[in-house]
Amino acid sequence: MNVDSQFPQPLAPVPHQRPLDKPVEQTTTRPVDDPKSAEAATGKPHQNDEKTRNEERHAHHQDAANAKRPESELSEEEKAELEKLRARDREVRAHEAAHKAAAGSHARGSAQFTFDEGPDGRRYAVGGEVSIDTSKVSGDPEATIRKAQAIQRAANAPAQPSGQDRSVASQASQMEIEARRELAESEKTASKDGPAEPASPVNRIENANTETAPVGELIDVIA
Repeated sequence: MNVDSQFPQPLAPVPHQRPLDKPVEQTTTRPVDDPKSAEAATGKPHQNDEKTRNEERHAHHQDAANAKRPESELSEEEKAELEKLRARDREVRAHEAAHKAAAGSHARGSAQFTFDEGPDGRRYAVGGEVSIDTSKVSGDPEATIRKAQAIQRAANAPAQPSGQDRSVASQASQMEIEARRELAESEKTASKDGPAEPASPVNRIENANTETAPVGELIDVIA
C-alpha cells in the first residue's frame, strides 16, 4: 500500500514516533484490548469483545470443573468413594453385557448407561438398561414359545437380576403360557378337521420380514 499517495505527509516528523511493525491493513484487523478505548472511539460499548471475554471465562471455569485429578491428590474419603464408583461401574457393565449376550437378536441397539462423576473428574456407570423386543410372533405360537424362553434367559442372565429383570421374565413366562395354549387349540382343531397342508416356509419367512416388531420392555433401570 502506497501511503504517500493517499495521506498527506506531516510537515515535520513527530518526535519519538516509532515506525509501524506491521502494515496498516493488518493492524486495523486486531481487536481492541481496552473496551474503554473502543467506546471512546465509537461512542458505543465494544460488545463483541465483552462477549468474547465472557465466553473465555466460562470456558476456563468449565475446563477447571472438568479437569481430571490424579489419584495421589485425593483425600482418603475421596479415594474410598472412587473405589465404590469403580466397583459399581464394573458391576453395571457386566450386568448389561450379560443381558445383551443372552438376548441375541431380540435386543434392540446397544446398552444405555447413566453416569456419575467421580472425585477424579472421570465418569463412571451407575445404571443401565437394555431394550428388548417382547412382542409375540404373529401367527406362529411355536416361534413365540422359543422367543419367550429366550427373553426369560436374557432377563435372568445376570448373577443378580434386578426387580425390572424379574418383571420382564414374568411377562415372558406368561407369553409362553398363552402361546402354548394357542398351539394346543390349533392342534386340537387340526385333529378334528383332518391333516392340514403344511405352511409354506417361504411365506413364513416373508411374513416375518414384512412385520415390524415393536420394541417391548427395558431390561434394567438400575440407576
